[in-house]
Amino acid sequence: MFYAQLNTTTNYSFLKGASHPQEYVGRAINLGYSALAITDECSLAGVVKAFSATTHAPKHFKLIIGSRFHLSNGMHLIALAPSKQAYAELSGFITLTRRRAPKGEYQAHFDDLRFRLQQCLIIYFSDNTSEPCYENAKQLAKAFGSRLWLGVSVHYAANDQKVLNAWRSLSDELAIPIVACDHAVMHCKERKQLHDVLTAIDENTPIPKMGTRLHANAESYLKPLSKLHKLYPKTWIEETEVLAEHCQFSMNELKYQYPKELVPEPFSPIQYLRFLLDKGKRKRYPEGTPKHVEVLLNKELQLIEELSYEYYFLTVYDIVQFAKSKGILCQGRGSAANSVACYCLEITEISPDQIGVLFERFISKERDEPPDIDVDFEHERREEVIQYIYQKYGRERAALAATVISYRARSAIRDVGKAMGLEPSLVDHLAKSLAWWERSQDLKNRIAAAGLEQQQNVLIPFFDLVQQILGFPRHLSQHVGGFIITENKISDLVPLENASMADRTVIQWDKDDIETMHLLKVDVLALGMLTALRKALEYVRRYDNNLKSLKDIPQEDPATYDMLCKGDSVGVFQIESRAQMSMLPRLQPRTFYDLVIEIAIVRPGPIQGDMVHPYLRRRNGEEPVSYYNDDIKDVVKRTLGIPIFQEQAIKLSMVAAGFSAGEADALRRAMASWGKNSTLLNFEEKFIQGMRNRGYDENFTSRLFEQIKGFSGYGFPESHSASFAILCYASSWLKCHHPAAFYCALLNSQPMGFYSPSQLVQDARRHQVEVLAVDINLSDYDSKLERVNNSNNLSRQWGIRLGFSRVKSLNREQAQSIEKCRGKRLFKSVSELAQRTQLSNIDLQHLASADALLSICGNRHQARWVTAGIQENTPMFTCSDDNETLVTPEPSLEKNVVTDYATTGLSLRKHPMAILRQQAPFKRCTLYKDLFS
Repeated sequence: MFYAQLNTTTNYSFLKGASHPQEYVGRAINLGYSALAITDECSLAGVVKAFSATTHAPKHFKLIIGSRFHLSNGMHLIALAPSKQAYAELSGFITLTRRRAPKGEYQAHFDDLRFRLQQCLIIYFSDNTSEPCYENAKQLAKAFGSRLWLGVSVHYAANDQKVLNAWRSLSDELAIPIVACDHAVMHCKERKQLHDVLTAIDENTPIPKMGTRLHANAESYLKPLSKLHKLYPKTWIEETEVLAEHCQFSMNELKYQYPKELVPEPFSPIQYLRFLLDKGKRKRYPEGTPKHVEVLLNKELQLIEELSYEYYFLTVYDIVQFAKSKGILCQGRGSAANSVACYCLEITEISPDQIGVLFERFISKERDEPPDIDVDFEHERREEVIQYIYQKYGRERAALAATVISYRARSAIRDVGKAMGLEPSLVDHLAKSLAWWERSQDLKNRIAAAGLEQQQNVLIPFFDLVQQILGFPRHLSQHVGGFIITENKISDLVPLENASMADRTVIQWDKDDIETMHLLKVDVLALGMLTALRKALEYVRRYDNNLKSLKDIPQEDPATYDMLCKGDSVGVFQIESRAQMSMLPRLQPRTFYDLVIEIAIVRPGPIQGDMVHPYLRRRNGEEPVSYYNDDIKDVVKRTLGIPIFQEQAIKLSMVAAGFSAGEADALRRAMASWGKNSTLLNFEEKFIQGMRNRGYDENFTSRLFEQIKGFSGYGFPESHSASFAILCYASSWLKCHHPAAFYCALLNSQPMGFYSPSQLVQDARRHQVEVLAVDINLSDYDSKLERVNNSNNLSRQWGIRLGFSRVKSLNREQAQSIEKCRGKRLFKSVSELAQRTQLSNIDLQHLASADALLSICGNRHQARWVTAGIQENTPMFTCSDDNETLVTPEPSLEKNVVTDYATTGLSLRKHPMAILRQQAPFKRCTLYKDLFS
């Protein structure tokens, strides 16, 4: 019995469908449907999820790709893609309607539809219980001819028979065939309550007040074939077969094309890549490329050519070269750091000698998907890189990937609670008490213990609905930096739409969809430490020309490691947390690779896998370093027999359990999906059995898999850790040898890191860096270096002058103009300041409150009085200085400190605790330093 479901709304029609695409596919197959059309509203966001779910579907089952539209003239239509060309038309039409509207909306007009959908099949239907419009149908018949159907869905309303008769009459009069178009908003009727909640959330109205806006019944679901045949005439159901037969398009037909213009004549892609690699080798290895590096590079090139990934590397290389040509610091990381090719292309700074190379972590035949390179750029200048990509490839060929924002516990609790009309205070309490959401058999007892028995009848279904909605997509957002770049129009593959940020366009697929469809994605990411490092180097160059770039920083500097061994790492990249600070004295890093381990070991994965203490004991000589055999030793020798990195877990699965490269990569994916729907335990039997077959004993086998399970709690890849370690060492060296430049750069790169500007200033002063207050005649907008003494040590001659950017609420544009207006002629009075800069009275008050006018009119009380009397300049009159003659008493130390924090976020006076320490009850406390004296 043939039936094709043609009108299906998934939860990717955000807040309108109550089932996942894969749930629809599974139920349609179980019900014996021959085809299923995914027809989300003006969207193809869910089609890849549905496509993935058909991997093991019966051969006769067909997935049809379509979309539903509500046109500006009131028509409701479904467009289905019978061919690859029709799919491109549909995707392009969605792009057009989305791009002309704000994020989350669309504007679809009939004329656009008529001229742009030349291949698609069109179903005209009524989205409610009203009768069809004759004029609309006539227009559609003229535009689409034999590609038009009338779609009828039984709504179980009182006037159903009248409506059905109207559709029959229209069909007879205009000779348009009718097709059964049963509308499904959920895969099973048990989701009706959830659909009501989603509708209420969408309408921002509690369910008790929704009225007829809710579905009147639970019949909008995938029905058994027997029921469908009772609802619709046989000919209408048979027409679904006719329509489905027209639809021969499969998502497998979509093939990604790399941008081709990067290869100059007369090179082929692989020739040009080899040319660049040869040039890079000579630069990286001026005395000749080591033999083992050549072997690795040839292995990589062979696989790159076999899988046709040349353009991928060339695309990333081009972006990195642009950044370097503009002086923008950048660094590739992740899997790329395990690639000799990326090292020679200067995409990454990690050489194959610094870490263990595992190219299968990057590319494998079995993996059968494009590699994924993350490139970090300065966070203040990443926009230049983004605009370069848009300018080079155009908006039609370059767009950001989407991130699907899904419901998590707190957002689900708040939205469901609001939709059900629960008391806001109760919802807030439940949202903050996440212990409720551990599935518990004694839920009634927990409700009683909380004193909520009277609301039990509401809370139990509430808990159930929250569990159902978890993981549901809420809306599409912009990926942090994943770019899709194509040879032809992106909209031929996937629709684009506007992001909430101006000048941003995103595709409708997320990272998982991109991997499934084998699209190239280049991650253009922002990293604040790169900005700070670039600025620090610029500051150092003002008094020391020997430090031109990060490469000029001396390697393995003992003084730098001495500083880190003391846990002195405030502001240092990646090792500034309290946990890292406590680990540094225990681990005692003395080499670059020690930093690689330090960054990776203070993570949930190694901690949960019981790897931290055994490693420290072995490092400190408290227990012997041992290896089960030489195969294991080759993998974990550098970490003293303890697997710390994700790559080691992958290698162990290959050498100890016999996993292939592709199976090992699947294991990596399972580890990476921790917290979602991890399939890690599916590998347990194969892993343990593989080790048994190779003679490993039970205790070692179980312990090793437990350690690998620990990586599902976020084990860090060695490649990431090594890339971060480069920046960690650079920032550590700068802090040790050029502290003023280091802290000044951090202050001018905010927000970033763990520490506030106040904490950074306090740490700078602990390192004997003199920090000077904001001064109207000496400060610039940003903080800057200022000579403070004539020390023999060049770096110690400089202190930090805080800038106007530290003054809260000060107009940015006005603050930036102060330096320009001041020039070389200092301000002598507030009235002169107001006249020359045209600062508003409010801005003058902010400067006075921040004590920035001390040098021209005294303490902040005096400055506030003077600025309060300044009148706006007019063409005929100028400001008066009369108020500057009044002398006001200086605020107390306590008031000054409080106002400092209120106006600039920090104070250069006494620390608040130094003041409170003289008062009860603090004066009775023993000082920390005295505990050890």
